[in-house]
Order: sequence, then structure tokens, then C-alpha cells
Amino acid sequence: MATLSSSGSLWHGVSLRSSSQSGRINRSSPLIGCRTFRRSFVVASSAFANENREFVIVGGGNAAGYAARTFVEHGMADGRLCIVTKEAYAPYERPALTKAYLFPHDKKPARLPGFHTCVGSGGERQTSEWYKEKGIEMLYSDPVTSLDIEKQTLTTNSGKLLKYGSLIVATGCTASRFPENIGGNLPGVHYIRDVADADSLVSSLEKAKKVVVVGGGYIGMEVAAAAVGWKLDTTIVFPEDYLLPRLFTPSLSRRYEDLYKENGVKFLKGASITNLEAGPDGRVAAIKLGDGSTIEADTVIIGIGAKPAVSQFESVGLNTTVGGIQVDGQFRTSVPGIFAIGDVAAFPLKIYDRIARVEHVDHARKSAQHCVKALLSAQTHNYDYLPYFYSRVFEYEGSPRKVWWQFFGDNVGEAIEVGNFDPKIATFWVDSGKLKGVLVESGSPEEFQLLPKLARSQPIVDKAKLQSASSVEEALKIAQEALKVESAV
Repeated sequence: MATLSSSGSLWHGVSLRSSSQSGRINRSSPLIGCRTFRRSFVVASSAFANENREFVIVGGGNAAGYAARTFVEHGMADGRLCIVTKEAYAPYERPALTKAYLFPHDKKPARLPGFHTCVGSGGERQTSEWYKEKGIEMLYSDPVTSLDIEKQTLTTNSGKLLKYGSLIVATGCTASRFPENIGGNLPGVHYIRDVADADSLVSSLEKAKKVVVVGGGYIGMEVAAAAVGWKLDTTIVFPEDYLLPRLFTPSLSRRYEDLYKENGVKFLKGASITNLEAGPDGRVAAIKLGDGSTIEADTVIIGIGAKPAVSQFESVGLNTTVGGIQVDGQFRTSVPGIFAIGDVAAFPLKIYDRIARVEHVDHARKSAQHCVKALLSAQTHNYDYLPYFYSRVFEYEGSPRKVWWQFFGDNVGEAIEVGNFDPKIATFWVDSGKLKGVLVESGSPEEFQLLPKLARSQPIVDKAKLQSASSVEEALKIAQEALKVESAV
């Protein structure tokens, strides 16, 4: 999310951040004195006949897929690149797992190989055959268990020893879970991080009658929308006062809450959970709340955030404020030859002069490309990322109203809301006269293309004019005129 990271949600005495893999931004203070590192290389056999690998990527998510494409574009993949992943599949566009993957079978759900990287950005579909054709070694279902920095080696779960020249850590995040002693691992309780998780949830949805979604962030909103498509009794439970508080204003949240209610979704806001209760068959049957009441449920989805997967890489250097592995503007860690990208990287957010860790597919793609270009070429400019988040829900066939919003920038300052949500609405964040961030629901392609230009330029805007705008279109024209004035100065 594009707000300060906080840990205000208390679930059975355990403090958990409310966020999701679809998008969160964690903030820290500016990085001072970024170091410059020199790389070391190991000459690798083109046929991978021994343990030597010139380049190794650990992780098989979005970032790994886009990094692989960039290696190929530079002619440095064939016989040189190895990807080690705990997953059984080639890298794929992970956001699909909480969106189209969960659609009912009669509403054209997404399935692999349809959403392998890099189709999400209009690129080639990189199936397992693609990696073979490009000479990239793929080690599936074999997570890394240890790293030896001095020897420049990795050990995998199967016992394979890999010696690397340059290492890119792209391990992403793991789902924050409820403890086992309060029912966090009961059958019928689900977390979503990979295809296996999504398959398990779909299997439950096929038989479900009462669904409870825990968490009012991205995952909660997207999974609840999918459950509506299955015509299931659905309740969202979360401790905050309104949906997606890390980004939405209370007023904007009410608009979306009303839409969900129109689709039959119920809300329990400001609620804490004591434990998940099992029925006679051992499956989850109810959720017990902090006030002593219970909610019946045969399927529970936990969407209360994610944690960077750094357990094997703590020696590389972590950021204790935003989490993840500390890197510079080229995604170099404190250890020469080791890089970190995507969700796991704590990097300098240049535009706002602070350290951030962003959990979003857009950053995963762009950080991967920037890192590999810096590694392989003479590129020296630092990563200059503009925070971007979006969500698309209720997009299955037969849905009376599809939702698609986009946000760019920083949600700081005064929020000005324009529009009636029928279907458009926009929120502009203005701080010290500057337009810092903007969110638009149901915008046209041209309107969505305008948003990053506004957020990056941060033009001086007339708040009174924005507040008096009669439509989203008029408000965007006011902002666009301010942008023209800024460009002319």
C-alpha cells in the first residue's frame, strides 16, 4: 500500500500487518550513503555439467520470469542462467490467483499455461518449454535451504550444490498465517500464495455454503468478489473501521462496501478473532470473535498480509524497519555479487526520498528488468519507481458491475473526492498545493494513461477548482491543465 506500514491489527495477541501480495508499500527513512559494490563471476559450463552457474535466480515468481526475459534479451541466458524455485511451475503472473483463477467453472476461470509471465505486460508466454528453448536451467520444487557467502554456494532441499557467480534473490513473500493453536491449519482454512493454494481453495468453493474472508485488504476484497460469483453466503471480517485503509479514504471505502453489499456480501468491521473452531469432521466450522460471538463457516480465507521470505538470506543484510533485504538503487545488497528484487527488496524510493518495500506485480517486473540491465550492461542510473496499485474484481461473465481502479503516487495530504461512483469516481491527494496521488475507478484508457504523468510531475493544483468539479472528466481536465502549466515553467 502507498501508506506507512503499521501493525495495529491484533489477532489473538499476535500483531499482523493487514496487506496482501497484490500491493503494499512499506516505508522507512531515506537511505544515506549507498555503497558501490564490485561483482565476482564464476565461469559456468554451458551444459551445466558441474555445480557452477554464472547467474542464479532464487525464486520462481513474477520477478524471476521478467528477469529471465531480460537475460535472454541481452543474450546472457543460454547455458549461463539457472532458476531455483520451490514451485512446480514456470513463473506466472501471480495476481491472477485472487482474481480470474477463482471464477466458477462456467465463467471462464484463468488456468495455466494462460498466465505465465510475461503475458501480464503484453509479452511472450514463457512456458517451461520456453525456458528449455532459451537454455535456462530450471530447478522446480527444490527450494534453497542454505547460502554460503564465502564459498558463493547454495544448497537446495534435494541436496544439490550450486556455485554462483552472481545471485539474484527473488523469493517474494509468504502469507501471514494464524497460529496452529487457534485453528490456523484446520482443513477448510486457506491462504493464497501459489497455484496449489488456489487449487485447494477452488476445491473448497465447489462444496462451500458459508464463506468467511478474514482481512479487508486486497486479498479480502478480491476473494470475496470471486465468492459472489459462486453465489455463496460471504462475510468479510476485519479489525479496521473500513476497507483498504492503507489506501482508501473512509468515503471511498463506503462506496465499495455498498457495492459489495448490493452483491450480498456482509461485513463485520472492528472485529477481532479469538480462534477458528472445528466441527465433528475436523474441518473448520466457525469463527469465534473477541466479543464471544461466533460466525458459521465451512470455508475460511485468511488474507491478513504477507512477510518477506528472507529466512535463508538474513546474512545478506536486512532492513529492520520495512522488512526485506536492503539494496541500493541498482538492487545490489551489501554482499558483492548478490542482488535482491521484487517484494523482498527494501530499496530507495527515489521520488519520495525514503526506503520502501513494495509488494506489487508492477514493481516486481520493473525491479527485475532494472537489476538485470545493471548487472549485464553499463547502466548506472538508479531505479526511479513510481508507486502504482490497481484492482480488478467482479469481472466474470454475468456480473452486473465490473470494478477496475488504478492508483499512482502517494496518498498523503488532503483527499478530494469527485464523482458519484456511477461508475466513475476519483480521489486526488493534495499536499502543500501539489498533486501527490490520484485514484480513478472505471477510467478510460486515456484517463488511466494520464495518472502516472500527474503523480510523477506533482503539479500545483487549485484545490477549490477540483472540489467544485462536477465530474471525474472535469477534474482530470483541471489536473491536466495544471500539468501543462508545470511543463511550461
